[in-house]
Amino acid sequence: MSYVTSSERESPIEQGRNEEILYKLITTPWGGKPSNVLVAAYDATESFRDVGSAVLKGSSEIDGDVITLPALKSLSMGHNYYVEIRFTSGGDVKETHVEVRCVR
Repeated sequence: MSYVTSSERESPIEQGRNEEILYKLITTPWGGKPSNVLVAAYDATESFRDVGSAVLKGSSEIDGDVITLPALKSLSMGHNYYVEIRFTSGGDVKETHVEVRCVR
């Protein structure tokens, strides 16, 4: 598991084309207690084409202030991906993203 927030990891994150990684988002900086999670993925190398159905496997899970994203998989080498995470916290809709670069 890799974290996409805090000082542990910063965008862009490098991922291999054969890897399948479950990233986690710590929502405490946005108020915590997330709900109504939506995750989308776009290929930034191809004009932000929606690739969520091809590269996201499974669904999001919430454990306290941590959202585990669907597994990110089947990336194309040399492509950059933009993973958008939207959730509700404290009655407000929040949105953040992580950039992932497929390197090998």
